[in-house]
Amino acid sequence: MPDPIIFHIDVNSAFLSWESCYRLQQDPDAVDLREIPAVVGGDQETRHGIVLAKSMAAKKYGISTAEPLVSACKKCPNLTIVKPNFKVYVEYSNRFIEILKRYAPVVEQFSIDEAFCDMTGTENLYGDMIAFANFMRETIYKELGFTVNIGVSENKLLAKMASDFEKPNKVHSLFKSEIQEKMWPLPVGELFSVGKSSRVKLQALGIRTIGDLAKTDPAILKSHFKSHGETIWNYANGNDMELVTDHQQPNKGYGNSITVPNDVTDAETAKMILLSLTETVSARIRADKTYISVVSVHLTDYEFHRSSRQTTLLSPTNITENIYRSVCSLFDSLWDGTPIRLLGVQTSKASAEDSIQYNLFDYKKNEKLEKLDSAIDKIRMKYGEDSIQRASFIGAKQRHMTGGLNKEKRSTQKR
Repeated sequence: MPDPIIFHIDVNSAFLSWESCYRLQQDPDAVDLREIPAVVGGDQETRHGIVLAKSMAAKKYGISTAEPLVSACKKCPNLTIVKPNFKVYVEYSNRFIEILKRYAPVVEQFSIDEAFCDMTGTENLYGDMIAFANFMRETIYKELGFTVNIGVSENKLLAKMASDFEKPNKVHSLFKSEIQEKMWPLPVGELFSVGKSSRVKLQALGIRTIGDLAKTDPAILKSHFKSHGETIWNYANGNDMELVTDHQQPNKGYGNSITVPNDVTDAETAKMILLSLTETVSARIRADKTYISVVSVHLTDYEFHRSSRQTTLLSPTNITENIYRSVCSLFDSLWDGTPIRLLGVQTSKASAEDSIQYNLFDYKKNEKLEKLDSAIDKIRMKYGEDSIQRASFIGAKQRHMTGGLNKEKRSTQKR
């Protein structure tokens, strides 16, 4: 078996780069936003919203991603603010992924502006992997006009860490043999999955670098951070067993997520949002007359750090209560208290009713819950999604079915 080789490709200042490419394509004489203090985000007239992407010139003024535009403008009064054009960004993202698929046997898109490529076994075809990563980087720039960073390693975690080294337009390696030299001296807050809240707690324990974290007794970390402590200890030591996958599996999944208007800072609010998401996801599963076996929860904090956790159920289900119970358990083990910007619920490993095995111990309880969910589904289909909802959502700001099945079905009038 050949040694694994993983690339992580990350677009530099994606939204701003894509906006610049688009404008220059429309008008070659247009100002290149990447060469001036400029940001993408919000509205230039009202100065509302946050910075979604910034130029290197804007960064020199101390402007950071996710910073309020009002604050950014105080730092740089002549700052150029561009409203986001997501349709254009999706088009550039698709073209970016198409180039990766041209060369990589397996491509996993991680977000709109980054992806993992499993290059294992391609050395005989492409030669030196660092040199080929540079070839891919140059090809993307030549064909699409924007720059990327590429991290090269033997697993996804280290490849992603490597791509975050010096920017822009660089290729960096970070193999396990290099982590003591390249990764351990870094501040602990730069480790993937260590948010601001975790960083503060770690520093209070005297853990200031990734190397300090790697050398800490995992039992101590687990006592302070629960299972997340064991996870970040493994990350600090370069351990990541997750494989790159193109997700082209026969069993589809069902998911839903929401970016909240205000950062969520308490578990009760977060779980209300997760219930709203679970209501919609579960209804979709039942509408397809199927059952799922895997549940996962995804979080993005206010600093745009992403984290997720998943579990495999004892038996397949499409019952809202069962799925939500797993969602809450996952959330409790995942969240470290850092303010949340995005919440998501995802399910997978779907199977048809005639192919599942029921858990006999919960059969009677599940039978009642299935009948209840079925009755609720029928009422909503006939009278609209808003015709029946849980008491906890009455009078609440949170919608009871985020990202519902069909906006037209929200009418309470009979059809």
